[in-house]
Amino acid sequence: MTRSQTTTLADRRAGGAQPLIEARSVTRILEGVVPTTLVHDIDLAIGDNEFVAVTGPSGSGKSSLLYLLGLLDLPTSGEVRIHGKSTAHMSEAERAYTRLSELGFVFQFHFLLPEFSALQNVTLPMRALGRLSREEMDARGLMLLASLGLAEHAHKRPDQLSGGQRQRVAVARALANDAPVILADEPTGSLDSKSSEQVFQILRDLVDERGKTVVAVTHDLDLARRMDRQVELMDGAIVSDKRAGR
Repeated sequence: MTRSQTTTLADRRAGGAQPLIEARSVTRILEGVVPTTLVHDIDLAIGDNEFVAVTGPSGSGKSSLLYLLGLLDLPTSGEVRIHGKSTAHMSEAERAYTRLSELGFVFQFHFLLPEFSALQNVTLPMRALGRLSREEMDARGLMLLASLGLAEHAHKRPDQLSGGQRQRVAVARALANDAPVILADEPTGSLDSKSSEQVFQILRDLVDERGKTVVAVTHDLDLARRMDRQVELMDGAIVSDKRAGR
């Protein structure tokens, strides 16, 4: 599938099909002596097989929005819907199951467990979901690591890997349960230019070759322009939402 085909597919699905993940009038306010509004009245629908950049200056609400979409935080008002299902009244157990089965996460700082090998880190979400046997989990973990060029590093701990390798392990972990949506918060922000390009190409391939939806917060406008859709935030609100070539 080419990039132009991917964009056309995303356009068609976003235009008519049910969104894969959706924010409806989402507001998040941090209570305190002086309440702080992180995001305000956000409406955002993201379809199947999209590559979306979330941009904006520091403090604009990019990461806050991503955490709300990923059910890592709860809105003060409004709701997030996954596959058309509201998450507003889910129990914490239901939200945890939805995160494990529907969403994969990649962060700027990989958050790999230092005492575990790369393979053990990748299989952690599989263990939490509990669908596979130990042998099946290890086989899938090795397959994912091999697909990202890390087969020979499967049994190394994070401190034995480079920054780019650690981030690729984090991508493999995000793919562990074959979630349709990958949410990435500054996934290249702590990497050198070569490693940054490698991680970007991996995310690009997840959309083009594996049919995933990737939503990535980034300060790197050059990378954002190479994605299929750019959503720009300012002061907690969406000020622009445009697709590539428009």
